[in-house]
Amino acid sequence: MATDGRPAQPKSILRGHKAPSARCNLLWKFTAEEESGLSKKLPLDPTSEARPQPWILYMLEVNTMNFCSFSHCPVSPGSGAASPEILVTVPNTLASEAIDIFHLPSQARQHTVKLGEKNGMVMALSLFHLGQTLTLVAGYENGAATVAQLGDHGNWAVRYHAKCHSQPVLSLDVSPNRDYFLTSSADAIIAKHPLPAPSPTIQPPQPNTTPSIPPPPPAEKPNNPPTTTTPPPPPPPPPPKSLLTAALSTTTSNTPPTPTPPINSNSTQTQPQTTTPLKTHNTRHAGQQSLRIRSDGRVFATAGWDARVRVYSARTLAEVAVLKWHGVGCYAAAFADVATVDGARGEGEGGVGNGEGDGDGDGEGEGEGEGEGSSQQQQGGQGKEVVAVPKLVDITVREKRERLAREGHWLAAGSKDGKVSLWDVF
Repeated sequence: MATDGRPAQPKSILRGHKAPSARCNLLWKFTAEEESGLSKKLPLDPTSEARPQPWILYMLEVNTMNFCSFSHCPVSPGSGAASPEILVTVPNTLASEAIDIFHLPSQARQHTVKLGEKNGMVMALSLFHLGQTLTLVAGYENGAATVAQLGDHGNWAVRYHAKCHSQPVLSLDVSPNRDYFLTSSADAIIAKHPLPAPSPTIQPPQPNTTPSIPPPPPAEKPNNPPTTTTPPPPPPPPPPKSLLTAALSTTTSNTPPTPTPPINSNSTQTQPQTTTPLKTHNTRHAGQQSLRIRSDGRVFATAGWDARVRVYSARTLAEVAVLKWHGVGCYAAAFADVATVDGARGEGEGGVGNGEGDGDGDGEGEGEGEGEGSSQQQQGGQGKEVVAVPKLVDITVREKRERLAREGHWLAAGSKDGKVSLWDVF
């Protein structure tokens, strides 16, 4: 992206799919190293030079009749996005309500998940690790949203199921903190759903590993001559019982003890299935898809069939901005990932603002003069300690503009007109 007034140019053009609308029933994978050798000419620009094609690594046969996009995650939790092995989830090629999970690079199908009989086609998917548990979120044609988790024995258990929409689910997205997910539909409803925590496994009782201490040996008695002992008198006879007392004691002695059930070491503590969403909101605007939550989890955006891009609060689901530039319907939206730079803000750097403005640079220079040439004195028990605060480095206007461009909360929207708009909001 150019920041010195020049028009933005694409870094590369990927021309992998030959069929229109990419409905060639194939899922492709490319590497980042190939990007430098790809063509940078727009598809409609006339050029005589050859357009290098990306090298295909893997291809999977998928079902594209339901317009459902794929989702992927690393094989092991915590391995990061650069993991060489990933899991890819797509709709099943035969049963439209089933879901397949493949492993790359082996291209082997590891799971086929069928979470219901009457949900219709799968419309949206999300696969991720919730802690150490592989979790699958799916949206269906009948407007239902389902959360399933993989158990220790390879079985999938439905942990959440709710039907908040009267039309098919068009998109869903999971929050960065993995505590909820949002769904949008062909109707005007946006729903906020909980993500249940994984069921803890009951551990079997551990044996007592503390070594037992043998009792001390009995003390030796002195060699005294034997003495004659008198036996103790016999105990007195018990008092006579009545007939009622004798009958009750006989019944109690004949009752068998209640057996204690054994502890199953393979059992798990299952929680009841949740069916209630956290919140629903009627936006009065039907046909919102490509729902995406920003990396800080504060707002989310949708692309509307009415050519509007709408921004909502993730906490209240209230509409906070409407972006209009395209002339026809919008079908894609995406936020820039700024999670890695948010932590650097507000730590004495200054000149950036708090990220809550409208993107026009009004927040620049906040706190810029704080601490310049000053010193901080700390009163200790043995005297005063003077700590000097380093002076902020002055940056040029161009460097400041480039920094704002790199760290801005950019929102990109794609429309049916073939154009991509770029917005800086909140």
